[in-house]
Amino acid sequence: MAGITVSTRRWSGGPGAVVAAAFIGPGTVTVCTLAGVQFGFALLWAMLLSTVATVILQDMSARIGIVTGRGLGEVIRSQLTRPLPRFLVLGLIMFAIVAGNAAYEAGNISGARLGLETLFAINRPEFAPLLSVLVGAMAFGLLYQGSYRVLERVMVSLVVLMSLAFLLTAVLTRPDIGALLRGLLVPSVSDASILTIVGLIGTTVVPYNLFLHAALVREKWQGTQHLSDARVNSVIAVSLGGLVSAAIIVSAAAINSDSVSNAVDLARGLEPLFGSFARYFLSLGLFAAGITSAMTAPLAAAFVARGCLGWSEADGGLKNWRFRAVWMFVLLLGVVFSSLGINPIDIIRAAQVANGITLPLVVGIILWLVNQHSVLGEHRNTLLQNIAGGVIFLVTIALGLRAIVLVVNAL
Repeated sequence: MAGITVSTRRWSGGPGAVVAAAFIGPGTVTVCTLAGVQFGFALLWAMLLSTVATVILQDMSARIGIVTGRGLGEVIRSQLTRPLPRFLVLGLIMFAIVAGNAAYEAGNISGARLGLETLFAINRPEFAPLLSVLVGAMAFGLLYQGSYRVLERVMVSLVVLMSLAFLLTAVLTRPDIGALLRGLLVPSVSDASILTIVGLIGTTVVPYNLFLHAALVREKWQGTQHLSDARVNSVIAVSLGGLVSAAIIVSAAAINSDSVSNAVDLARGLEPLFGSFARYFLSLGLFAAGITSAMTAPLAAAFVARGCLGWSEADGGLKNWRFRAVWMFVLLLGVVFSSLGINPIDIIRAAQVANGITLPLVVGIILWLVNQHSVLGEHRNTLLQNIAGGVIFLVTIALGLRAIVLVVNAL
């Protein structure tokens, strides 16, 4: 029994659950829904690849946070001693993550709002701004209390809720196991699917999660003796996130309709086939995905700003006024744009593809850091870890370049 208790304590909750909650947002739900509707099970392999890549990269990020006791922004800042490279790299990171998360936030809040509207059958557009403000107020209250332990517990609860919601929906559709396994294990790529593949990778291997993870492991563990705990925590939590994403693809594959473009359409489309339970499950899942991302996106932006700008962590921690000002700004923008009734679906899709295109830069920085003796010492990457990281780096470059070519040709 003691062994079971220790094992459970190593992986239950923790930063891994927060990371899983962060990448299973409305963007993930949207891209996975489109992948299932348009290509059936054919792109499940891309989700498997993305999940494995996320486990590898998040482990590297967590290792940096535990060994150095600092976030990625702080470590990059300390390693780039020349002013110009430091300014360019940190400036690019700040723009890509802080500004990018501000853009995502409207989609996160709108996703949670849409989940509530579908769950309670609210069809009155005038209520939409009020629901957006309600979601924003919930996220504000949880972030403002400033306790990592409280945030972690809330995130774990919501991850369990969304996991049950999407997995039960997938089971209801009774998928063809043979076709599912072929889609999972036999890669297929075409010009029609490449942007969706890049979107799946971009919505799973999320650059801001790498910064978030390195910051959060320090709130949970201190000392290199916890490296194995962090690895187990990451593997199980991220794998669960990948399983949930695959469940969304499986659920969407059950509908043959071009009119399905998001989880709300998916919930309504599945209801005639599998009953009202499908609508309730998906609505709860979409709400949980939206509210967790509505909290983690501003939080990650604040961690990145603190690291890149060199703010002292000793000055209040999560309750520091500058730290709070960043996440409040991101959250406020999300509430405002969501309340204006702007359709977030196209923005979410474009942002996910852009995420996949910019991912090679972030992966390259991570690989550089985990091979620096001055950063990790004896805990630097092994040869096998570098091979795995190098393969991920090359794959992200190839997919990103292909996506750029297709986008340019479409203009």
